[in-house]
Amino acid sequence: MADVTDATFQTQVVERSKTLPVVVDLWASWCGPCRALGPILERVIADTGGKVELAKVDVDTNVAVAQAFGVQTIPAVFALVDGKVVDQFIGAKPEAAVRQFVEALLPTVEETEVQRLVAKGDETSLLAALELEPDNADAVVALAELYAGSGRSEEALALLQRVPSSVETRRVAALARLGNEPAQAGDDPSARLDALLERVRDDPAARQEFLDMLELLGPDDPRTLTYRRALTTRLF
Repeated sequence: MADVTDATFQTQVVERSKTLPVVVDLWASWCGPCRALGPILERVIADTGGKVELAKVDVDTNVAVAQAFGVQTIPAVFALVDGKVVDQFIGAKPEAAVRQFVEALLPTVEETEVQRLVAKGDETSLLAALELEPDNADAVVALAELYAGSGRSEEALALLQRVPSSVETRRVAALARLGNEPAQAGDDPSARLDALLERVRDDPAARQEFLDMLELLGPDDPRTLTYRRALTTRLF
């Protein structure tokens, strides 16, 4: 259990919920139903053995969090997974109802097994994970990266079609398409990017290679923005 403030909410709740479910209890010391519900939440969440965490927010001293949830009545309880609210209830509840609410947040046996297999990271384990959950994004990306690294580019690209586009899928797709190009391995790809830039208007293959190299540089590399602007100038 953690007492969370406006200042720590992002780290202790939003970011933490990307690792395991977090139940947020918005309460106040003057609220009788809050005092009744609080110990029940603490007991039920303690029974999960660390698989769910409780974050308590005093709405009197942490107005920003209360406003973010749009709270008008307390106690108000919200469950977050992966940074998003997945369930909620308002008012005091009996222990049986609270237990049902919390238990619904626990991973199923199948989900736990998928997580274990993805964490192992070898091809056999990742294939087994995808047998259980064919569209698991973590397993798809990890296996596609293995394929890309071993020269199985077409398999990698086909596999990535199973999941929505993301920063990670685009990065691995770029790895798959570039393969073992010398330009990929170089410490400074600027010379290759400059050469490709001369051909991007009329050569689709050059344009794709140029874009793939920028994906591998990543958004934090200052060269990425510079070259994207240069590409826009050349094309338009």
